[in-house]
Amino acid sequence: MPGTAIIGLQWGDEAKGKIVDLLTSQNDIVVRYQGGANAGHTVVVGDKRYKLSLVPSGIFRPHVQCVIAGGVVLHPETLLKEIDTLTSQGVAIGKNLMISDRAHVIFPWHHIEDILFNKIGNSEPIGTTMRGIGPCYRDKVGRSFALRVNDLYRDDLKKRIENIIDAKNRMLGGLMKDIDNSLGVPGLDEEFNADSMYKEYIEYAERLRPHVADTTEYLLNAVDADRRILFEGAQGSLLDIDHGTFPYVTSSNSSGAGIPSGSGVPPRFISKMIGVIKAYTTRVGGGPCPTEQPNDIGQKIRDRGNEYGTVTKRPRRCGWFDAVATRYTARLCGVDTLSLMLLDVLSTFETLQICTAYELNGRRIHTFPSLSVDLRLVKPVYETLPGWSEDISGVRKFDDLPVNAQNYVKRISELVGKPIELISVGPDREQTIQND
Repeated sequence: MPGTAIIGLQWGDEAKGKIVDLLTSQNDIVVRYQGGANAGHTVVVGDKRYKLSLVPSGIFRPHVQCVIAGGVVLHPETLLKEIDTLTSQGVAIGKNLMISDRAHVIFPWHHIEDILFNKIGNSEPIGTTMRGIGPCYRDKVGRSFALRVNDLYRDDLKKRIENIIDAKNRMLGGLMKDIDNSLGVPGLDEEFNADSMYKEYIEYAERLRPHVADTTEYLLNAVDADRRILFEGAQGSLLDIDHGTFPYVTSSNSSGAGIPSGSGVPPRFISKMIGVIKAYTTRVGGGPCPTEQPNDIGQKIRDRGNEYGTVTKRPRRCGWFDAVATRYTARLCGVDTLSLMLLDVLSTFETLQICTAYELNGRRIHTFPSLSVDLRLVKPVYETLPGWSEDISGVRKFDDLPVNAQNYVKRISELVGKPIELISVGPDREQTIQND
């Protein structure tokens, strides 16, 4: 069973890109299997910092085949800009990047729908990045207005675009009657033009053509050949469309449940699941976050951890580690081990707190509520641990960590119920502790 999966267990931004980069050298293939360009990964190699949104983090290892699988929704312009940026930074991208012909394509109407539906009927924003990802997934499920990468090479592409635009112009025109475009959003007041859009997308298609392939067949053949495959998750498990804090979630299965459907590889071929967690909690956008600290503590974590979105630059909501939520997702994803990230951010705190239970309507619970309305009502029950003042960014052995840092790591492992295999004490590849 040659597969290993890297899954974020919180609300995303757990520094999964670093772990993927570290483990890529042990694998032949790295697969991105769900999500869109709303998922930002930052990889630091020496003095260079690379920002990724669609290209798998394995792109920095020349021997590795990178795959964008069919469960991803693809905005061609964004992907091509990312490829161009990486190329300008000296990263070689050619046959080592493969794009599924089954991936669904984001069009301009998806961006407009994202803006409109976020403004209609939402008292609290769900946290969309306005990149058209949710509407593209909606069309994927609806089927009638969906276009996949392989459709870009069909002779009837222009006719299909014309038919979709005819329907979209009428639908969105009706919604626009009740929308005040005081923000001056480009394109919101304009109808789509089939001729110009067709020309734009066939140009994208020609640039992407060398990378497009049947990745499902490729990956199944790789499994048969016992090649080592690393599955790279996007976002975090608490944002899973089915198992997360609905409706404040993403539009795909961002937990381990999304690997088989997004990649086409059956779950029996995944032998190891690695859960990635921060030493504290962050969340972007709307929705409940029980341990959030909207105060000086949260701001200190944000500043020390540079907690601003890789893609959006939005400030992340920061708070103490939530063991209730993390234990839930560790069980949901069936993780074998944990990678604990950004432990160095907590240096200089005199005391640290870990949420070990919730109080809901006067009753103590240790399970994660299925309803966001209940999660919003819970009060975290904290356990206080002593902090440490030492700079740990240069530590490379667990026993060389301050005793209080060791105890903090051990307590998280106990509460989540899984061993912590890797500990990150800085952004660079080398700033990692192998915890045997």
